[in-house]
Amino acid sequence: MIAVLNPNGRITRRKYLTLFLIFYSTNVISLIQLFYAYKLQDWIAFAIFGTILISTIVMLLVQAIRRLHDIGLDYKYVIYLIIPPPLNFIGFIWLALKPGQDGENAYGPDPRKTDIL
Repeated sequence: MIAVLNPNGRITRRKYLTLFLIFYSTNVISLIQLFYAYKLQDWIAFAIFGTILISTIVMLLVQAIRRLHDIGLDYKYVIYLIIPPPLNFIGFIWLALKPGQDGENAYGPDPRKTDIL
């Protein structure tokens, strides 16, 4: 699980897409729950779902950095994914569809040769 928080290295499209679907759906559920918690003024639930939302956003960005590394780009391009939805969704989908570089690059070995998932 610690690998999910590590921005170093590379990640395959399949693994990225799996983690993206988990984290993005968690974000949507958290946003809905945050809205209802605010509406009902349930501040404990608001704090819990706010924390979940922020942590999954961070994990999404970490996975995006690893995917950028697989494509051969620097981590600085993740700034484009911070723009508000739904525009950032296009960037996340582009990362899922763009093939990575073959073989080893400056960010590590080819993950397709080492990853099981």
